[in-house]
Amino acid sequence: MIRFGMIGTNFITERFIDAARQCEGIELTAVYSRTENRAQEFANRYGIGLTFTDLNEMVASDRIDAVYIASPNSLHAEQSILFLKQGKHVLCEKPMASNAQEVREMFAAAKESGAVLMEAVKTTLLPSFTLLRENLHKIGTVRRYFANYGQYSSRYDAYKEGMVLNAFRPEFSNGALMDLGLYCIYPMVLLFGKPEEVKASAYMLDSGVDGEGSLLARYPDMEGVVTFSKITDSHVPSEIQGELGSILIDKISEPRSVQIRYRDGSVEDLSEPAGKPVMSYEIQEFVDTIRSGAFESSINSHACSLAAAEVMEEARRQFGLVFPADRKYSEQK
Repeated sequence: MIRFGMIGTNFITERFIDAARQCEGIELTAVYSRTENRAQEFANRYGIGLTFTDLNEMVASDRIDAVYIASPNSLHAEQSILFLKQGKHVLCEKPMASNAQEVREMFAAAKESGAVLMEAVKTTLLPSFTLLRENLHKIGTVRRYFANYGQYSSRYDAYKEGMVLNAFRPEFSNGALMDLGLYCIYPMVLLFGKPEEVKASAYMLDSGVDGEGSLLARYPDMEGVVTFSKITDSHVPSEIQGELGSILIDKISEPRSVQIRYRDGSVEDLSEPAGKPVMSYEIQEFVDTIRSGAFESSINSHACSLAAAEVMEEARRQFGLVFPADRKYSEQK
């Protein structure tokens, strides 16, 4: 039984709890919040026995084997490394860190301790995406990967009224690319590897983060086109175009309907309903990786997470988005 502690008491953590209770080999034992009242209220609501307001006390607990980190993006690296150095396994919410250097340091800490570190990207572990991977060869040589994710943020109305919440603040390493663009980029690097070149642009908000943007990824025999937005909705599906046909994906962040449309007009449906909370698949993959004795997930691998981080870092460089976490490394050079 893997005993889990949770860092964060937001809606993502609530979804994690619902999903974890559908998984085998998990016991939810502890929760961390900055305030005792919030930690206790959250623990009572979900029947969790331990609460912490001090991460150093939490990491020292012998009743926690692994942690799920759902804190602001800017805290992912620091908190992950704290637990990894003590041999605690870490399932870190996406994006894994603010920049590629932080990701490398997280992997180094995991390697040194032998603990499992995995980025919690749900897309790549859902049943329909698994079938997509298994049937990708049927469309022949791939020439274009197109992924699109536009979702008007529930916090954007407040932003327009002058209230800048965390989702639009650079000190928390946020923005459309980090929060939504990753859902487009991660499947791309998993399926095709890291691109040779990236060209990116974005519309920058006055707060200092990107509201929406796009990037073009060049590969030797194909190109990747990615669009993302937190200030508009989009209903355009994503698509992988091959010489023998195309694979149409209804929602890249959470594929439900996946179809191969062949050049002769025939259609093959690869859709497979999730059947349980969508986060269950990433949690089970993480737990199974630990129990197997493997160092990392074979799907949400270290190489995939680092490639995605490097693509996003280069994109941010091109449209001028610098996080405080980036400046820390530039000052060290």
